[in-house]
Amino acid sequence: MFFKKDAGGVSWLLVCLGNPGDKYEGTRHNVGFMVADEVAERRNAPIQRLRFKALTNILTIAGEKVLVMEPITYMNLSGEAVRPAADFYKIPPDHVLVVSDDTALPVGRLRIRTKGSAGGHNGLKSIIQHLGTDQFPRLRVGVGEKPHPDYDMADWVLGKFTGEDKKTITAAVKRAADAIECILAEGIDRGMGKFNG
Repeated sequence: MFFKKDAGGVSWLLVCLGNPGDKYEGTRHNVGFMVADEVAERRNAPIQRLRFKALTNILTIAGEKVLVMEPITYMNLSGEAVRPAADFYKIPPDHVLVVSDDTALPVGRLRIRTKGSAGGHNGLKSIIQHLGTDQFPRLRVGVGEKPHPDYDMADWVLGKFTGEDKKTITAAVKRAADAIECILAEGIDRGMGKFNG
């Protein structure tokens, strides 16, 4: 399963969660894809090669070779993309950085953690199940709580950002890309200290 990294090869997976297809573009659940696109855009390197049930590209971030992944499995099956890539490149869980949305955080707030439960997020739950551990770092981007307790959670996370939230999330996506660069350059503790809100 997980062994030492492949010398000279990919040393990290950056797994940015979302759902494939135009109808999901710009939705709260697709904040991970937005972050991946920002990271790629900064390097003029689109994420478009289909591998491991994901759109991918190998980018150099802070001197590290990183396989950036946008799983196309749909959110609830994200682990089906992550595990084969981790096995192929011999990436240990502590070098699998997952970017996801979080309804428990205010819109635009970032939260970096070294490990933890799925917290009700089905994409994280699938990755934990397929990797067999929750000991992998994650960067959660706040998308805000649903407006009313009776509001359907699926409707909320599959809804699009509007108005002021749209501006806030655009800025947060840029900060998330900065946070990823910081984590890879200076370590996760530094990233947590600098970006956790």
